[in-house]
Amino acid sequence: MTEAGRGAILEGIRIVDLANAISGPVATMLLAEAGADVVKVEPPSGSPDRALPGFRTWNRSKRSVVADVDTDAGLAVVHRLLAHADVFVHDLVPERSAALGLDDATLARLYPRLIVSSVLGWPINHARANHPVDDLLTLAALGICDEQMPLNREGPIYIRATFASWAAAYLAAIAITARLLHRHQHGRGGPAHTSLVQGALVPMGMHWSRAEHPSEGLAVGMPKVTRGSQWTLFECSDGLWVHTMPPGPDRTPLMQELLAAMDPASRDAANAAVPLSMNGYENLGANRLAMRELSSAQWLKELWEHDVPAQLAGDYGDVLLDQQARANDYVIDLDDPEVGRITVAGFPFLIDPPLRVRRPAPGLGDHTAEVLAEWSTPVDAAVTRPPAAAIKPTATPLEGLRVLDAGNFLAGPYGAQVLADLGATVIKLEAATGDPMRFADWPFAGCQRGKRDIALNLKASAAAPVRDALIRWADVVHHNLRLPAARKLGLDGENVRALNPNAIFCHVSSYGPLGERADWPGYDQLFQAQCGWETLGAGEGNSPMWHRFGFMDHLCALSSALATLLARYHQLRTGQAQDVRASLLGAGVLTNSETYVRDDGTLAPYARLNHDQTGVSEGRRIVGTSDGWIAIAADQPAQLSALAEALDLTDLSHLEPALRGRGRDDVIARLTAAGVPCGYVRLEQKEAFFDDLANQASGLVARYHHRTWGALEQPGALWCLGDLEVRLPLAPPVLGEHTVEILRELGIGAQQIEELLSSGIAVAF
Repeated sequence: MTEAGRGAILEGIRIVDLANAISGPVATMLLAEAGADVVKVEPPSGSPDRALPGFRTWNRSKRSVVADVDTDAGLAVVHRLLAHADVFVHDLVPERSAALGLDDATLARLYPRLIVSSVLGWPINHARANHPVDDLLTLAALGICDEQMPLNREGPIYIRATFASWAAAYLAAIAITARLLHRHQHGRGGPAHTSLVQGALVPMGMHWSRAEHPSEGLAVGMPKVTRGSQWTLFECSDGLWVHTMPPGPDRTPLMQELLAAMDPASRDAANAAVPLSMNGYENLGANRLAMRELSSAQWLKELWEHDVPAQLAGDYGDVLLDQQARANDYVIDLDDPEVGRITVAGFPFLIDPPLRVRRPAPGLGDHTAEVLAEWSTPVDAAVTRPPAAAIKPTATPLEGLRVLDAGNFLAGPYGAQVLADLGATVIKLEAATGDPMRFADWPFAGCQRGKRDIALNLKASAAAPVRDALIRWADVVHHNLRLPAARKLGLDGENVRALNPNAIFCHVSSYGPLGERADWPGYDQLFQAQCGWETLGAGEGNSPMWHRFGFMDHLCALSSALATLLARYHQLRTGQAQDVRASLLGAGVLTNSETYVRDDGTLAPYARLNHDQTGVSEGRRIVGTSDGWIAIAADQPAQLSALAEALDLTDLSHLEPALRGRGRDDVIARLTAAGVPCGYVRLEQKEAFFDDLANQASGLVARYHHRTWGALEQPGALWCLGDLEVRLPLAPPVLGEHTVEILRELGIGAQQIEELLSSGIAVAF
């Protein structure tokens, strides 16, 4: 890998990284590879994550400076860096940051242009902000461990997929970039905080809601007991599993042959034994029998040849060898001075100038003297900005940004919702028949708030002038339509660029813009399968398990929002608009960075979930007590010793039977007193989440009026931005709710509007 060349998007931006684990380091890694100069500050003993394979990826492209913040000398080094930095990222809880003099108020007074982003367990403005910053403890306390059915027992589950941390990484990078955009115009810094709780709430927006008059679909949602898309995972003759999505295997001639060859009574009995019906799977039970007759390779060939979305439920890390991923730089090779040549997760989206690895993960303190010598003057001060008098103050970071969202389902629309949350004006353009996901109100509602809606039959030539006017109106055109369909509808990059050369065009695909699968269909389920999460999350020895959180869709959407904001920042600095590309595969591959492929083809070790889906080690697990479940997050030797001593155990393998007869309050009290990170695994938390006064006070609960459902509550703010707002004024729109007002704003005359409505080309609520 080579150094990023001049002209990188964030060239001249300096970032101090004082964070650990996944979220903060990944956020700063992405910004480093967009051109920022990121300095990782570590204690003399090094980051606690240095021993993890993920450190090789999460901290590449950075420089390392040693400074012990618990000493006056080390703290002075940090302040010396902050005096010349643009961004400060940390995971210090409020009590800790205040004790160090690194709290928001102090930093704002000392460094008014500094952007400060913390990634905590709970929001920085929440009553529980000082709780430990730990993925397991956060999910347990929020009730997410109870939102997935275990495969072989009752109760909550250890969520092996660290989607809260991954979502928080993108949320932090998005907030920082939005703040950079705001600072570019207004000259001041400020907070850009998020948390693991807010990361966890990203997918819960489609499962948790309360409405005054909910539709049946919204009220019922997708109960965890149904297991959702678990039913479209099929075992093949080789013992491997293939995940398919509609139209399902019935579309293929081979499946039709096998079904026809079955005894009709046996086929009907197999179908009747399946306790649910699914669109496109009228022969679901018989499909399960037929799929076992051939190998996974045979079935994948047949399914792909007939445009049926499908993927193998592979092992974690397998995707690092995928050629489609390599074609799009989602997988790259890296020469690491400590572990040699390795294959690692690459860049989750494509942008110009492209993301680049600046250097491998640094050795401890490799750059201390070098950085302290270089960081003597603010670099970004020379960036040209509009005169202050010409800019009106804004209440939100993206106020004035206009976004046309032409996407469907979730991976496209959620990215536009994120931009709306940050203050962008978003118009949802959907077919006169509606977004295909409107059939299920619960996921639709989880990715559409903050938008106004116009419904058009884009296949009609009379709709073209309206479509073109919307494109000319937009600063950003964003969607996830398959490109062959988008070209027919005039929503491809070429048409957007011809109509509006200044628009940023963000396209979200399944497999990326390059390679043989560029136009293939895809869904969240397929990338949970391909990226190994269905296997890893199921636990040792179990069949694969789909996670109902749909986190691949959400991470893809977040990556598209980050790519769009980076493109906007580049545009403000250079005047150049561009196309950016995000994908489900790109976002999925990056989540495989807990490991890497060694030069000999083997994988670096990573934590595996046990058969009962209760933990990954003796000290990191959930455990049942006499009156409930607790979560324990003891990783360090001292914590493990304290755990054993607090519970009078000589062998931690006896932890589970030892706790069965003890009350959870007593166990939590003992472990807390001993300094062992732990907490309650809360159950049935949907109603409790909305009723929690601390959640309401911190903005985690959003309330607005829906046109048909009445008063509606959903998970709310994903950031705390201090002096800037996270604005959530609009409920998810009904079909065509704003068609007439948008047509008027576009300058369409009353007679033409009437003609569009009467002909059915436009639909109004």
